[in-house]
Amino acid sequence: MMVTPMPSPARRIEIFTLDTVPEIQPGTDLAGIIIEAASDVRSPLKDGDVLVVAQKIVSKSEGRIVLLEDVEPSVEALSLANETEKDPRLVELILSEATEIVRSRPGLIIARHRNGCVVANAAIDASNAGNDGSVILLPENADQSAKTIAQKIQKLAGTMVAVVINDSMGRAWRKGTTGTAIGSYGLEALQDRRGDKDRDGMELQSSEIAIADEVAAAGSLLMGQGAEGLPVVILRGVTWANGNGSAVDLVRPPEQDLFR
Repeated sequence: MMVTPMPSPARRIEIFTLDTVPEIQPGTDLAGIIIEAASDVRSPLKDGDVLVVAQKIVSKSEGRIVLLEDVEPSVEALSLANETEKDPRLVELILSEATEIVRSRPGLIIARHRNGCVVANAAIDASNAGNDGSVILLPENADQSAKTIAQKIQKLAGTMVAVVINDSMGRAWRKGTTGTAIGSYGLEALQDRRGDKDRDGMELQSSEIAIADEVAAAGSLLMGQGAEGLPVVILRGVTWANGNGSAVDLVRPPEQDLFR
């Protein structure tokens, strides 16, 4: 006789934005800003909170802003710019941020960023970069950035939080962009459920859950991707994702890419 497994306890999370985060400049202390903004919404940070932080404010705080007028295109950049009808200065930055140009055509360059993600323009973005001809690059090491923010919050506020840095990315075979984790600290970024049993007692063979990406997408839902100005979101109650891991765990190695 088959025994029906008991369901897991009901789950519930609270998710909200911090709406007093100021415009971020190079050198801004993000941890201090987040602690202050959480106090402003009368909801001080709590142990176990998961913070979703927009890539753009992390990059700005780390000085990852480049004036295109300061960029000198190489011969390779000039050639690719001619092929793709893009600004040669932007193409030079794409080449410097990428390990590989995966595909290109007029109006589009798909590159493998140094963090392993395959994205348009190596994730270089002019949106919300100011009106002075600037573009914003990804953090040098977003996993380290997430760790730094989390540890600084623990030092300043005595609160242990997880941090996910998200960015808007497209997906192969699907339209639209969604929040994606490019940095993660303090939670199980990739949850391996292989070997667990389903409700019928069958062993899970390939179930790996992109927890950090799901958290990033939840944060993006509230952040928006335009002029909302809500770059920090708190998820409270995601206790089943506690653990260790980093966003790099989510990147599929090139040798496993069956679509190349």
